[in-house]
Amino acid sequence: MVSNLPPHHQALVLESIQAGFQVKTILTPQVGLGSVIVHIIASGILSYARDIYKNKPPRDWYPYPTPLVGGLSAIARVAAAGPDATALQPGQLVFVDCVIRARDDPSALFLTAIHEGYSDGSRKLMRDVWRDGTFAEYAKVPLENCIPLNESRLCGELGYSPGDLMYLCTLLVPYGGLRDIKLEPGETVVVCPSTGNFGGAGVQVAVAMGARVIAMGRNEKELARMKEHVLKGTPTATVETVKITGDETTDTAALEAFGTIDAVLDLSPPAAEKSKHLHCAITALRHSGRVSLMGSVPGALPALKILSNNITLKGKLMYERDDMLQFVKMLERGLFPRGRNFVETKAFKLGDWRHAFDEAAEYTGIGRVVVFEI
Repeated sequence: MVSNLPPHHQALVLESIQAGFQVKTILTPQVGLGSVIVHIIASGILSYARDIYKNKPPRDWYPYPTPLVGGLSAIARVAAAGPDATALQPGQLVFVDCVIRARDDPSALFLTAIHEGYSDGSRKLMRDVWRDGTFAEYAKVPLENCIPLNESRLCGELGYSPGDLMYLCTLLVPYGGLRDIKLEPGETVVVCPSTGNFGGAGVQVAVAMGARVIAMGRNEKELARMKEHVLKGTPTATVETVKITGDETTDTAALEAFGTIDAVLDLSPPAAEKSKHLHCAITALRHSGRVSLMGSVPGALPALKILSNNITLKGKLMYERDDMLQFVKMLERGLFPRGRNFVETKAFKLGDWRHAFDEAAEYTGIGRVVVFEI
């Protein structure tokens, strides 16, 4: 299943940290067993992309080899599929996932062109096999990392653009955590903090799953914007907000005032290492409540509360392939809002990468995504 591929294509290449990115003409990769060549339509840009590709924090938390083609997840069309592909066809619209796992050891995983992982296996896989990302016209990706999308339904009937669909790469992260702790319709979940990209997406996803949401955050203006955004798209949603004051007694009482809390989704960034918001959220949980730990700095947890109330703590890194398949079903069934009530997308060309990285750093929070349109 091979279409005509050009011998060369344009890509955003990082030769070294010191040299920075350059748009270059490089050889187009060739398809083989277990792989797919995709023609990129839209590639997502992390809010901290300009930092991880430079010598400044959080660069030291994101090891990767150079040279490489930058990139994250993408929306693309299949250009060529390996001989072992049985379902994917050239021209098909797909979501290209940035989480690559070793086929003989699923625990050896890394993030495409962002982080080489924590094991010898993941580092080998990134350096020797799947080094390059999706800031390019074409990319070679593992067969299992291509998630088929119903283009006529999503882009036709529901009106999403490929750039809008790129919001999947943000929404899937909290969905992985919420599904892991088996969040049920009608339950109440605390999302903390909820004013960043992944936290805001966590609120959107929890609402789509039928939950009542208590959103915690320090920025009252962004908390209000987050709530307004959700209610515009889903007027029947229940979203409460709690400002993080830093006082444990005050913040715990504010949560407990809403009654029974069934679950907590933690998406704390490293900068929140001294905050006690997660401690407060766990303290406010009901007996046998569940916590998804997806953040970087859980800190000191309320051990006595966890023990005496049979609280379940589950660590979760990203999501599984089955989570992606299930999430796409939710999206295709129309469980999320449409148009600007879903996401507002800002798009850039590869040559304007500096401006794109700067915009991604500022254009953050619920319902916002920055992409390269190739």
